[in-house]
Order: sequence, then C-alpha cells, then structure tokens
Amino acid sequence: MRGWTPRRAARLLGEMLLPLALAIAVGAIIIGAIGENPLQVFWLMLRGSFGSPRRLASTLQEASPMIFTGVSVALAFRAGVFNIGAEGQLIVGGFAAAWAGFALAGLPGPLHVALCIAAAAAAGLAWGIIPGILKARWGVHEVINTIMLNYVALSLTNYLVCAPYFKEPGQIPQTKEIAPTAVLPRLEFLYAHAKVNAGLWLALAVAVAGAFLLARTRYGFEVKAVGYNPEASEAAGIARTRIIWMTMGLSGAVAGLAGAEQVLGVFHHFLSPFPFGYGFVGIAVALLARNQPLAVIPAAIVFGALASGAQEVDVHSGTPREITVVLQGIFVLFIACEFVLARRRRVSKAEAGA
Repeated sequence: MRGWTPRRAARLLGEMLLPLALAIAVGAIIIGAIGENPLQVFWLMLRGSFGSPRRLASTLQEASPMIFTGVSVALAFRAGVFNIGAEGQLIVGGFAAAWAGFALAGLPGPLHVALCIAAAAAAGLAWGIIPGILKARWGVHEVINTIMLNYVALSLTNYLVCAPYFKEPGQIPQTKEIAPTAVLPRLEFLYAHAKVNAGLWLALAVAVAGAFLLARTRYGFEVKAVGYNPEASEAAGIARTRIIWMTMGLSGAVAGLAGAEQVLGVFHHFLSPFPFGYGFVGIAVALLARNQPLAVIPAAIVFGALASGAQEVDVHSGTPREITVVLQGIFVLFIACEFVLARRRRVSKAEAGA
C-alpha cells in the first residue's frame, strides 16, 4: 500500500503500544488495589485469549465484528465526521440480513449469501446516510443524530422482530431462522466447534479495501483533504458536502456488514435485543488504530482478546470480568489524551512557523 514504509509502520505500532502499556500499568494498580495479583490476572487473560485453538477461535470471533465497526468509524473520522452510530447501523444491517436469510430461501448458496450481505450493507448505508445528509445540507451535528438513530434502530428492530411476519414461533423474541444457504461457513480448521466464520475473511478484505480506497483513489484523497482542512479543500474545488454524506453512507454500509456477520455466521437469527456494544467498541478500535484501516486489524484483535479472556479471569481469579471493560475505558482515555497532546504540538509548530 502506497505510503506504508517500514518507518511509518513502526511509528504507528509505537503509537498503538504506548496507550496499551499505560492501560496495562493502570489496570495492574487497580487489580492490586482489590487484593489480586496483576501478573496472574494478565496471564489468565492472555491464556484465555490465545492459550488453545478454541480460545484463539473465540478471540477471532470477537474481533471479527470489531474489524467492521473499527473500519466504519475510521473512514468517517478520516473525513472529519464523528460516526457514533455504528451500533445502530450494525443493528439494522443484522436485521436486513436476517430478513433476506429467510425470505429468499431457495436461492443457490453463494447467491443467497451475497444478497444477504448486500441487504445488510444497504440497510447500514441508509442508516448512515441520514445523518450524513443532515450534516452536509443543514449542518446538524452528526454526533447527536447518530446517537439518536442508535436508539431508533434498537426500538424499531425490537418492535419488528415480534411482528408475525418476522417472528419465529415460541417465547424467544427472534426472527425466523435463516435458510442453510444463507449461513456463513465456520472456520473449523481453527477449532471444530468454532463460531468464528467466513465473515472474518470478509472483515479482513474490507480493511484492505478501506486502506486501498484512502491511499490510491481520488475519493480517498478528497476524504483526507476534507478531514484535514475543510475550508482549504472546498477552496480547492472539492465538494465537501458530497464527501460528508458519501462517507457517512459508506461508513454505515461497513457497519451493517458487522450485523450480517453476526446473523449469518453466529446466531442464524436476529435476536431481540441484539448483542450490544460492538459498534461502540469500534470507536475505541478506530482510535487505537489511528484511523488507519489496516491497523484496525491488530487493534480489533487486542479488544477481541480482552473480551475472550474475560471469562478465564472471572473463573480462575477473584477479579471480576468487568476489569476488561475498565481496561477498554483506560485505553480510550490515554488515546484521547495522546490525540489532544498531538494536536497541541501541531498548533504550536504552526504558530511558531507563522
């Protein structure tokens, strides 16, 4: 990928490892304060994440939707737009994939899977483009819109899943089961009963495609120009409003794919309430990756390891599994501090040069 030199990759790796190391240090203090051995807890977390093929498969399964949502948020951030709505876009994408999964039963397998994925991407795109247009056309702040649309998506799908057309008979509020032709194959070479599925390959492809889009296309150049300096980019002839709504739509489509991966590869239904949190964790993943789509992959694996290792910590130590949520929050805190300091350094340099 053009622009990815060893020096740049090493610098980005260092920028990712610094908040990770600081978060581990603070986490160790917290664990010690509750009377547990930090080294033992971190060893249990590492063993629970990578200690066997089953645990590795669990980590990759947790990381798969985070790659989608991390790339989704990173694309929007690169355009200077804060997409806090990946959670809602994931939810509507998952619901659309479930609908296509049972409504289009009878189609050949590869075609059926492709249509389910396309339905999820289209639903996520529609959910993302709404705040994009509001931002581009009327200047309505996207953070407020996307947060509100998260709850609209959650409430709407909770209502629809109980409608007779969608609901599976029984007490559990979930859609009808998707047809076998819509199921993403599981990666059983990792572990015989793994839930990690072919959606992982799609997530990796999306991360590579996102990096290519930003580095090698005119659209990617315009996205970065708008994100870096909106006024200068507009003066140079770049249609800033078009870039904003297009990028928000693309961001929503990628987040919708995370919902498709969960429905087609893990649950085979849309559940109510849908597993919550991957969209919000995607924000932290994108920040840790410095909004670089390729760097989202290792960042998502880090957060996937935290989620996967939490059970091992909970079972074999006196530390509650919620310590992983604390570590995630500390990650975000240190990453945000680094961003603020880096921005102040750039401003100081600019003022000194002037």
